[in-house]
Amino acid sequence: MKVHTDIDHFGPVNKPFVTTGTFDGVHYGHRVILNRLIKEARKAGGETVLITFYPHPRMVIFPDDKSLKLLTTQPEKIKLLENLGIDHLVVIPFTYEFSRMKAFDFVRDILVNKIGVYKLIIGYDHQFGRNREGDLKQLEEYAELFGFQLEEIPAQDVDQVKVSSTKIRNALNEGNIEIADKYLGYSYPISGEVIRGNQLGKTLGFPTANIKYNNHYKLIPANGVYAVEVKYKNKRYKGMMNIGRRPTINDKDAGLTLEVNIFDFNEDIYNKVITVLMRKRIRDEIKFENLDQLKAQIRKDKETVEAYFRSHPESPESPFGNDEV
Repeated sequence: MKVHTDIDHFGPVNKPFVTTGTFDGVHYGHRVILNRLIKEARKAGGETVLITFYPHPRMVIFPDDKSLKLLTTQPEKIKLLENLGIDHLVVIPFTYEFSRMKAFDFVRDILVNKIGVYKLIIGYDHQFGRNREGDLKQLEEYAELFGFQLEEIPAQDVDQVKVSSTKIRNALNEGNIEIADKYLGYSYPISGEVIRGNQLGKTLGFPTANIKYNNHYKLIPANGVYAVEVKYKNKRYKGMMNIGRRPTINDKDAGLTLEVNIFDFNEDIYNKVITVLMRKRIRDEIKFENLDQLKAQIRKDKETVEAYFRSHPESPESPFGNDEV
C-alpha cells in the first residue's frame, strides 16, 4: 500500500475506486465497504484509494472537547488498511480551513481534479463537506456532472454486521474486551515504550513492564486486571496486565498506569516498544489492606489467566503482523 501525505503529488492511478472517511478501528462494519471497494476495483482492473483525515476532524472542530478516544492510532490504522489490501491511502491534513470546504468543492477539487475518481463507493449514511452538508442526493448530481460512477452500500448490508465504533468504545469502557475484539475482528492493541516504575512488582515477585502510551487520544479500557498477549521481537508471550491507579499503595501522583507481567520472560526491555493485545478482563481493580493481600491476589490472578489461556489456546491472528505498533 502506498501512503500519500501530499495530495498535490498523487497519481496517476488507473481507474481509481475511491471511498472516504475516518475509519477509526477499521472494524467489521467498515470492512463491508472496504471489501466491496476492493472487489469492484479488482473486477474492473482499477486501483483502490481510501481518503482519510488526520488528525480526527472532531479534534480540530472541537479542540476543547477531550472526550473523544480513538480505537486506532495512525500507525495502527495504516497497518490494518494495508493488510486488507488497499492500494493507496491518502491522508489529508485536517485543519479548520479544510473543514470549511463546501461539498461541491471537495468533489471537484479533491475527488475529481486530484484523485481522478472513476467510481466512488460510500456507506448509506455518508455525509461530507462544510457542516456535513453533502449527502447522497448531491453526490448523485455531482457524479452525473463530472462523469464518475457512484455506489451506495445499502443500509441492510452495513447494519447486518451490527458493528459501530461507538459500540466498540462502549465495550472497552466497560472492560468487555471479548465483545470489542469480536466487533473489531482482532485483539485490541496498546503499544508503548517500557519505562522504569517503582519496582513494586519485582518486590512482590511479579516484575512488570510499565508502559508509557504515547497517544493520549488512544482509548484505554476500563481499570482492572486483564489476560493479555505481549508482542516483542516477532514473538508473542502470555501475560497479565493491570490498568489503574494502584490504590493499595496510595500513589496519588501516579496517574493512570499500565503494568504488564509477562509470563516466562526475562529480558531487559527498558526503552523498548512492546504491543499488548487485550484478550479478557479478569477482575476490577481492588484496594487491599496491605501488600501481602495484594501479593496473594496477584497469585490468584495469574492462576486465573493461565486457566483462561489453557481453555483458549488458539491466538487470534494479529492483523499487525510481527511489528510493534
